[in-house]
Amino acid sequence: MSGDWAVELHGIRKRYGRGSTAVHALRGVDLTLRPGSYTAVMGPSGSGKSTFLQCAAGLDRPTAGTVRLGGTEITGMKENKLTALRRTRIGFVFQAFNLLPSLTVEQNVVLPMRLAGHRPDRRRAAEVLHQVGLADKARRRPGQLSGGQQQRVAIARALVTRPDVVFADEPTGALDTTTATEILTLLRGAVDTHGATVVMVTHDPAAAAWADRVLFLSDGEIVDHLDREGPAGPGPDRGGLRDPGRAHADRIAARMTALAAPRTHSKAAA
Repeated sequence: MSGDWAVELHGIRKRYGRGSTAVHALRGVDLTLRPGSYTAVMGPSGSGKSTFLQCAAGLDRPTAGTVRLGGTEITGMKENKLTALRRTRIGFVFQAFNLLPSLTVEQNVVLPMRLAGHRPDRRRAAEVLHQVGLADKARRRPGQLSGGQQQRVAIARALVTRPDVVFADEPTGALDTTTATEILTLLRGAVDTHGATVVMVTHDPAAAAWADRVLFLSDGEIVDHLDREGPAGPGPDRGGLRDPGRAHADRIAARMTALAAPRTHSKAAA
C-alpha cells in the first residue's frame, strides 16, 4: 500500500440542501489513520457518523475537503475509477450482510474479484474462509447458514482482495451478544494477525471497546477520542485474542452519555 496513512480526511464537510434549510452533516473533519489500526466511530443519533463512513469509503462525495485511501486521493476521482477502486482496495461489512442468496458461500466471497474483471482466486477464497472458520461451508448457500455465519462470509468477502481499508457499518447490530463477540474477535484478528485496517461505525460501547481508538462525533465534528488501555494483540481470552473487558466499555458508554446529554446544538444528519 502506498502512502504513510491508510485513511486521510482533510477538512471534510458535507452539506445537504441550501440556504436556511441546509443540513450540515460534517463540519470540517480532519483525521489520519495508520495502516493496521482498528478505529471505532460513535456518536448520538444525528451526529454524522454514517455520513462520515460514506464519505471516507467513497460511497458519497463530500461538499468540501479531500479523502485519501492508501495515498490515493478519491474525492475528485471519476465514478468508474472510484467504483474500480472500491472493488479492489476497500472492503465493506454491513449489518444486513448483503450476500446474494443464489450464490454459494465461495461465489459470494470471490464476487469482488469478478466485479473487478479478475479471475476468481479460489485458493485465496479458501484461505479467508479458513480464517473465519467456514472452510467446510464453501458449497453452502447463505440461506443454509446462521446469521453469525453469514456475517463471517461477509468478512471473508471484505478481506479477499487484501484491501487497504475495511469499513464496517454496525456489523454486529443484527446479532446476539455471543455471536457479536465472535465477529468482533474476527475483526480484531484481521488487524492483529493480518495487518488489516478497520474503521467501524457502531452504537454499541461493548463493540467499540475492541478497537484501538474510539472517535466520538457530535454535530458533524470529532469532539473527543478514547484510546484502548493495555495490549490489544494476542492473548489468552476469546480464542487467542484479548477481550477488552467491561471497564473499557463502561468508559466508552460514559463518554457517549455525556455527548447525548441535552444541550443546544444544530441539526446534523446521521
